[in-house]
Amino acid sequence: MNFHSKAHTFVGHVRIKVENIEKSLEYYQEIIGFQILEQNQTSAKLTTDGKTSILSLEQPENGISKQGKSTGLYHFAILLPQRSDLANIVNHLNEKGIRFGSSDHLVSEALYLKDPDGNGIEIYIDREPSSWSWNNGEVAMTVDQLDFEDLSTSLIPGQSWSGLPAETVMGHIHLHVSELEKTEQFYREGLGFDVVNRYGGQALFISTGNYHHHIGLNTWNGVGAPTPPANSPGLESFTLILPNVEARNQVVGHLISIGASVAEENDTFITHDPSGNRIVLAI
Repeated sequence: MNFHSKAHTFVGHVRIKVENIEKSLEYYQEIIGFQILEQNQTSAKLTTDGKTSILSLEQPENGISKQGKSTGLYHFAILLPQRSDLANIVNHLNEKGIRFGSSDHLVSEALYLKDPDGNGIEIYIDREPSSWSWNNGEVAMTVDQLDFEDLSTSLIPGQSWSGLPAETVMGHIHLHVSELEKTEQFYREGLGFDVVNRYGGQALFISTGNYHHHIGLNTWNGVGAPTPPANSPGLESFTLILPNVEARNQVVGHLISIGASVAEENDTFITHDPSGNRIVLAI
């Protein structure tokens, strides 16, 4: 089942800020496996299929080092098409001497890294949705040890890492927020997402179409965490892809009805969640 298609609302693109564009481009090409679609002196659009950008990098003017304990990006998550792709990138990272974390979430198997500026990256593969366990509208997720020995059995003889596969998509985004009550209202009543998992009183996982999550939201940087400086590395914005114009118009109406701000910029609608995370509403 495709949870990143027209029938659903999903994250299609993430734009992050970096301190040094050239240093970051080297990392995202050689270590993560992106290709450059477009580039100028201070920004670049990255692609896996040579046609569509799912990640953009931007170097702000007078950039500073990443600030801690603020709202914004926890990580963006790159979804690979096959389990063998995850096994290949594990071998690649080991060959490059890159340290990374890992976890088995029951619904998925994941690797975790940080780019040169400390921006969080997840690279993962979904397990078959038929194997996910649901109870009263919530999907079971956990943080177990990833079985690398079993993962290695998915390697295809003669196939090795050659960058991110063309079918790679932006699987989800996970955000630091300053609180959860108004945040849940914004994403649920305003944007139309369903809460599919509550992690104690500190995190929410939300989705459309019974995906395990298109967006994660947490207060792990502290309730009341401030927004980061505009010239600090981190999240610039993320783009939500809605099914059609009618769906977007409905979302805009729902956002306005709960008191959220919505602005139109060059035929694009922009909103911000209660923690200041910038969201582009696209079709």
